[in-house]
Amino acid sequence: MSSEGTIVGGRYRLDQPIGRGRAGIVWLAFDTRLFRTVAMKRMYLPVGLPPERAEQARAMAMEEGKAAARIEHPCAITVYDVLPEGPDVWLVMEYIPSRGMSIFLSEYGRLTAEQAASLGILLGDAMATIHAAGIVHRTLEPGTVLLADDGGVKLTDIGITGGGPHAAYRAPEVTRGGPPSPAADVFSLGATLYTAVEGVPPFGEDGDSPERPPQHAGVLTGALRKMLRADPTIRPTMNDTVRALKAITEGREQTAFVPPTAPAMPTMPVSWPGRPPQAGQPLQAGQAPQAGPPQQAGPPQQAGPFPQAGPPQQTGQPPQAGQPAGPLMQLPVQQVPQAPAPPQPMRTPQQPTARFVPSPAQQAAAAQATREKAAARRRIILTVAAVLCAVLIGIGVSQLLFV
Repeated sequence: MSSEGTIVGGRYRLDQPIGRGRAGIVWLAFDTRLFRTVAMKRMYLPVGLPPERAEQARAMAMEEGKAAARIEHPCAITVYDVLPEGPDVWLVMEYIPSRGMSIFLSEYGRLTAEQAASLGILLGDAMATIHAAGIVHRTLEPGTVLLADDGGVKLTDIGITGGGPHAAYRAPEVTRGGPPSPAADVFSLGATLYTAVEGVPPFGEDGDSPERPPQHAGVLTGALRKMLRADPTIRPTMNDTVRALKAITEGREQTAFVPPTAPAMPTMPVSWPGRPPQAGQPLQAGQAPQAGPPQQAGPPQQAGPFPQAGPPQQTGQPPQAGQPAGPLMQLPVQQVPQAPAPPQPMRTPQQPTARFVPSPAQQAAAAQATREKAAARRRIILTVAAVLCAVLIGIGVSQLLFV
């Protein structure tokens, strides 16, 4: 068993477990060679197999990891390395602070149809890239979708068999023993989006119950029914699904989520129409969930992960009735009345100061001082002139004597 501080592959130090998926435990690790934080997962391998079968399982896990490393998409987790370590196979991935979509839904409730459509566009575009590379995801479900703290969406376990897909999100033909296919991924995406808007899988947790008619899907209902068709030959392709979802959003799809761990929204007065909904009500587009654990009383507060695009409201004016509250930076600020300034004491205007007039004696002394300074200057000038004349005379006499 792996434990904290274990060095894997002579390079990666396991620091602490941060999650558990169907493909194994996810560890927060540190790359001692490149000095960066990574996420590592010990891939699922069946136990109790004969040596030949165990070696085949390890080789298959290595091939799946190498295939996942070829995928490059903003909504797909980047795989850095896949390496064997004793009887295990480890997957080295980029570390994204996030939480699983299944945990997010359990804490904040279902999404609106528009929010689910926008989520489907991001996931469907990543899935189309995966299919173009000749890879099938196999295990698309809420547990393999990460909502990043920075607002991004990341798809994990790409092409990884692991412990197998959850029965509620597994295509009927795969349940009957058929091979995974892109059409099966379309079904899994449809079941994932259905769960996002309805709160429960379309065919129950076991995947064998009768189809539950959607009650909250709204404009998304038609697209979901096509994706959940039992016959894989008449399901839309992943590219067709993305185009249909974009048509539903009418070009207003969002490109980022409000982080699930974002700071709590500021408290708004009860009288404001834009006040967050009470527990049990879906959060409309443009509102973000409050961070922290769910409320104790009643069902968990439901929230949508997308901010609403649009111009910010004017400061000091509450939102109009029927309009949802804007993003955090666009929330109106309540005007606070300012107290009147205290009265200033009356000031008596000052009389102009009288001009100084010297006395006759002072005027006479000043005049005498001015005359003395002038006489001193004249004496200096005369002295300098006399010295210059003497010098010139001396020079002239010396020239006459030596001629």
